[in-house]
Order: sequence, then C-alpha cells, then structure tokens
Amino acid sequence: MEREPLARYTSWRVGGFADRLYKPSSIEDCQCYLQSLPSNEPVLWLGLGSNVLIRDGGVRGSVIYTRGCLKQMEELSEGSLYVEAGVPCALVAKMAAEKGLSGAEFLAGIPGTMGGALAMNAGAFGGETWNIVSKVLLLNRQGELIERQAAEFEVGYRSVSVAEDEWFVACYLDIPIGEDAQGKEKIRQLLAKRSQTQPTNMPSGGSVFKNPVGDHAARLIEATGLKGLQIGGAQVAEKHANFILNTGEATAKNIEDLIAEVKSQVLKLQGILLETEVRIIGEDLSA
Repeated sequence: MEREPLARYTSWRVGGFADRLYKPSSIEDCQCYLQSLPSNEPVLWLGLGSNVLIRDGGVRGSVIYTRGCLKQMEELSEGSLYVEAGVPCALVAKMAAEKGLSGAEFLAGIPGTMGGALAMNAGAFGGETWNIVSKVLLLNRQGELIERQAAEFEVGYRSVSVAEDEWFVACYLDIPIGEDAQGKEKIRQLLAKRSQTQPTNMPSGGSVFKNPVGDHAARLIEATGLKGLQIGGAQVAEKHANFILNTGEATAKNIEDLIAEVKSQVLKLQGILLETEVRIIGEDLSA
C-alpha cells in the first residue's frame, strides 16, 4: 500500500504516512519483498505498534507489518514452541498455559508481538523474553534467512545486540513443564493486576521510560509531581506515571514534547536522567 497512514497501526493512534506498507504472507514472502527493494531503501518492521512513537512526518521507505501475517505458532515437542514474529505475546502465554507449561505467563502483560519482544527483550511482572529463548531466525537486508542460538546475543535490560540490518522473524522457546491449570491461573492474576495498576483502556505506547537501577521511573515521575501533566492531547497518566496517554486529539509532537518535559523535570528535581524505552521514529514536521 502506498502512502498508508501509520496512526492506524500504532497503539498511540498517532503517526504520519509510510511511503509503502507491506503485509507479508510468510517468511518466504518477506525474503522476496526485501530482495525486490532498491538497496538504499529504508526498512522498518512493525507489529502491534506498541512501544514505538512514529512522528507526524511519517516514515520514508517501506514498513513491513507483521501483525496477523507472520502468525505461525506450534509446539515442536514437550516444552518447545516455535513462534513467528507477528504472533501477539499474549497468545504465546495462552498457548503455553494450555500446554501445561510454566514460565511464559509474563508474556500476557506485554502489549506487543514476539518480534518486538525479541528486539528489545521485553519484560513484565519480573519476567523477560530472552530467558525462555533457545534460538531465533532472522532476515537480513538482502533477504537471507539466518539461524542463531540465543547465546550468540548480548542481552540486557530492554536491550539486545542485533545488527541494524537484521530483523527477528521467528523464535524457538524452551518453557518448563508446570502443573495443570497453574499457568492459566497465574495469567488471570497478572492480567487483573495489570488492569488495576495500568491505564489499559486508553491509547498509549506502553511504558515510556526504562526503570533506573534500583528505582522505578513511575515513582520518580510521580515524586516530581507530573501525574496529569498535559501538552495538547498528550497526558501523563494519573493511574501509572510511566504511561503517556492520547486523550483523543494528541499528535506525535505532543507526545514527544511531553516525554522531553518529563525527562527535563525529573532530571532537574530528582537528579536522574530517564532513558526512553519507547522508540521514536520518523520525520519531525517541525524540523
């Protein structure tokens, strides 16, 4: 699709046009598409569109949209799952629980796809994605399929050492066998906790800032008195200060300006420079 508005594909419901948006039918289709592009064309991969802020000027080049596309998920053997990049994390948690596996329940609290979770080592409720990854499949800019073991990557808090021109398209997960119904009950409890503590009923990008060592970004923002702070249609959530909401008419510029203001105020009053967890992508119309 040409000149596709990306606000339709992001959880913040903001963002300008993509020059081209492509929905692949398979990993092989992705390979063919990448091989068909000019060598200098920029490529962005997008799943559920959470944890990303796409600026109002949009994205040049091609966006490969994986949600509902790279969706294969299967149990290879007891405790071993194959999951493609477009599968929502919540569905992985559900399947693991249904198979009597224990250790993937935290994925139910990640509002994204496995591709995004792999790229940033997404986590929730004390669990992190790469703790259950055994190996991955990637595509490079030339459309070549690469298999790598989890041990080949340097993995940290919300970070993974992957090359800029390589993207995760599938993973193999090793999840221990648990007790029957234990996983389903834990997921129910985690989702109830998430609903109580996070503003899940309004457009947001998920957690905006990484937690500093030994502290929490939400505590620092709240201690600075920034809950409810608003710029245009963007607002620091009253329910959880590490969320910024689109109250209905926000632009990406409103959200980016509010992120900058929160960082500035927390640094000024708390002496800590918050680091964004959200990726900010695209062209700034005001530049």
